Amino acid sequence: MSPPGAEAAPGAVSVPGPGSASSRPLLGGCWSCRLLSGAGLLMAAIWIYQGPRSTMKKGVPPSMGAIAQITFAVGEGWG
Repeated sequence: MSPPGAEAAPGAVSVPGPGSASSRPLLGGCWSCRLLSGAGLLMAAIWIYQGPRSTMKKGVPPSMGAIAQITFAVGEGWG
């Protein structure tokens, strides 16, 4: 805020407020882009999940890293 009685300098440009800009939806409403990126996220979650899962099926006890990786993959799949 400028002090009362202060005038703008000649040639100063006023900056529009945050509500004055038109908001576009993310990805511009492109459904094919949304489906492709959503499918990519799900495939990444499956890929991350299958790594520790295959070692656990062999009878190897899971490490803390494997547990964290599975937790991350499940969170990514649901998010």
